Amino acid sequence: MHKNQYLLHQNKIIVNDKESNLEELEIQLYQKPNSKLLGYKLRLQLYNLSRKNSDSTYRVWLEKKPNRMERMKKIYSKKQVDRLGKSFLVSGYSEFLKKVGEAPVVMDTAKITRSKKRLNLYFYNRGFYDAKVEAKIDTLSKRKTKVSYFVKTGDVYVIDSVFRKIQTPVVDSMYQAISGSSLVEKGKPFTAQMEDDEKNRITKEFRDNGLYYFEKTNINYDADSIGKEKKLNLIVRIDNKKIKQGDSLISKPFKIYKIGRVNIFTDRQTNDKTSVIDSTTYKNLHIYSSGKLKYRPKTLADAIFIEEGEVFSDKNKVLTGKALSNFKVFYFPRIQYVENNNDSNTLTANIILSPLKRRQFVIKADVTTSNIQDFGISGYMGVTFRNVFKGAEILDFSMRGNLGSSSKLSNPNDLFFNVREYGADLKLSFPRIFFPINTRKVIKKDMFPTTSITMGMSKQTNIGLDKESYVSNFYYDWTTTKGKEKKYRFDLFNLQFIRNLNTANYFNVYKYSYNVLNSYAQTFGANSNYLDNDGNLTYPGAVSFVNDVVNGAYNTIPVGSSDYRTINSIGERRKRLIENNLIFSSAFSFNLSSKKDFNDVEFYNIRAKVESAGNFVALIANQLPAKYNDNGNKTMFGVEYAQYFKFELEYIKHLHIRRKSSLAFRTFGGIAIPYGNSNSIPFSKSYFAGGSNDNRGWLAYSLGPGASNSLNDFNEANFKLSANLEYRFNIFGKLNGALFADAGNIWNIYDNVDDEKLKFNGVQSFKDIALGSGFGFRYDFGFFVVRTDFGFKTYNPAKEMDQRWFKDVSLSEGVFNIGINYPF
Repeated sequence: MHKNQYLLHQNKIIVNDKESNLEELEIQLYQKPNSKLLGYKLRLQLYNLSRKNSDSTYRVWLEKKPNRMERMKKIYSKKQVDRLGKSFLVSGYSEFLKKVGEAPVVMDTAKITRSKKRLNLYFYNRGFYDAKVEAKIDTLSKRKTKVSYFVKTGDVYVIDSVFRKIQTPVVDSMYQAISGSSLVEKGKPFTAQMEDDEKNRITKEFRDNGLYYFEKTNINYDADSIGKEKKLNLIVRIDNKKIKQGDSLISKPFKIYKIGRVNIFTDRQTNDKTSVIDSTTYKNLHIYSSGKLKYRPKTLADAIFIEEGEVFSDKNKVLTGKALSNFKVFYFPRIQYVENNNDSNTLTANIILSPLKRRQFVIKADVTTSNIQDFGISGYMGVTFRNVFKGAEILDFSMRGNLGSSSKLSNPNDLFFNVREYGADLKLSFPRIFFPINTRKVIKKDMFPTTSITMGMSKQTNIGLDKESYVSNFYYDWTTTKGKEKKYRFDLFNLQFIRNLNTANYFNVYKYSYNVLNSYAQTFGANSNYLDNDGNLTYPGAVSFVNDVVNGAYNTIPVGSSDYRTINSIGERRKRLIENNLIFSSAFSFNLSSKKDFNDVEFYNIRAKVESAGNFVALIANQLPAKYNDNGNKTMFGVEYAQYFKFELEYIKHLHIRRKSSLAFRTFGGIAIPYGNSNSIPFSKSYFAGGSNDNRGWLAYSLGPGASNSLNDFNEANFKLSANLEYRFNIFGKLNGALFADAGNIWNIYDNVDDEKLKFNGVQSFKDIALGSGFGFRYDFGFFVVRTDFGFKTYNPAKEMDQRWFKDVSLSEGVFNIGINYPF
């Protein structure tokens, strides 16, 4: 800064003798002090560390001594000498510091004057027509200044009466019909926002009821104050339509237009009929094609809300565009209206469709690494077929595969790629409800319904227990957008069959369970046939040891003792996890969101899901000769089928605090209750706690159940409660920070678990709710956000009561999480 310049250190806004911190007022100022991080102007200091003219400084250094340039050229070429001046060590670091830093904000009296005018306009637009704004500059030490803005608002002007002056009679009648819902009311301040909202409301009503040429700019408000009173007489003035005729404007009354004809051009970029080969008429829709018509007329009619004989409506135009786009076989359609020559009161609607490619191929490949795979190559190949049956159906077929190398998994043949996984998926979608009974009265076409049928299979080897999975699903989706967006999904059926191919590998996968058993085997002296040469349990020996304990072979482990319950629990869990699963379920999901658009930072979201499994299969099984497995449960095709009821509810709330900071809150509750043919929940349908999208103080699957100390490698249960609170703030540029607190746990309830530490026992179990807290960073790339979180176990219910709080809050005990996008 020059010696006659001053750094802007602080702005203050005092409204009617009270200091205000409203963000809306701060935004009005043209100059704001340098940003702070925890009270320190870090970015300003980084900027000050840079060299202001690093290129010139380097050039001066080169020319300071006559022979320096020549000596440099002998060592390096002239181009290299010039390039050295732009290197990171010479000037690059200065440019970097300038980029991440922030230039000093120098007080500018011209900007202070503009800020005063903007503040005055802010209050004027809110009904304070007599507002006055003054500014005072205070010089502080070290060439810093503080600018104070003093605002005297005066009294607000309120509406006393509203009159109208409307030239076109039909518009006047229409205005009177909708005036009961007016936002401009007697006794309220007349603000710029109120005026704009009312103009939008009137324009929407008029354009949805036939006034094709009406625009928002046709509405004006004249305001007159009443004597010395702070009251206003308002006149809403709507003039006739202005039309340019030659060099002059003439005035014509507005009129209501009806739709005289609807044309659909299915595969053209224009509405030119000269090369039409195929055409048809269906329900007063005139459909044209330059080749043989590729779409069923009924399918197109289902998406058209613009109807012959009805009045023009912007709403119907928007709905038609959304419905046609929802087909996903066209680009967004162009809808044009043309005034008819033969009837000046009607419009022809031309709907111009541009088809997407009927077939589309996608091929992807990636190199991956994880805690299981040291190295992996994955591939994906997919093909999409559009308009399969001429009804805008979409068929997606994809195949995926993965070859990986892992030093942690079995590799008897010493192969480099010892991990393999592959699968295929098929999905057929219909842009309508595919059901034998007409559902139009319940699910209307403006809800944009779709029906989807999916099938898939996958197989993995050398991973865990090696699984084969077969999945089939039949579900419906629809949406309502009146007010807040509501999304619905009904799964008519979801069929899953999961088969474990390598159950003998169980204790190799679940190492923690094995280590617990091995410890017991050493303590109580397991049968020597169960041990290897080092005296440890073999994997088959571990199974035999559990069976012996359960059958009472060890007097030192009496039935009912804590040691017996632990060993029995490991055995029961093994049986459950190695069993093949047959799940036939139906579900209904509901999602309500108040989010208006992508930039909306203050909204809430509610999600609920109800799922029931096994009833249909049980009905069939009851009609067949009973077949039971070793657990005494009924089977279908030799597999025990799951029977349970599941309910989930999630609530998310985002609050904007100020500037680029917000508060995000989430709470979740879920329960899955086994009944009938099941006394536990399949692993794939149970709940876990911990991880980057849950309680970040614990790794995934490592928290709970209840007060247990993570008895298994993958801990799960059938009841879950959780809550998350996160404060998000901007650090600088696209780098954001977060402070968070995560609470929750999982428990067993109404199932076959007997250990009290694992069970939910009402209010007293709330003391088992774990609390994790920490901080994180987020970098916004625009399309996605990369985030890192450092979580700490603030309250650990697995420990004794006097050891639960703050005993694990250290860097060595912290959990590092990395994820894509925000956790909620």
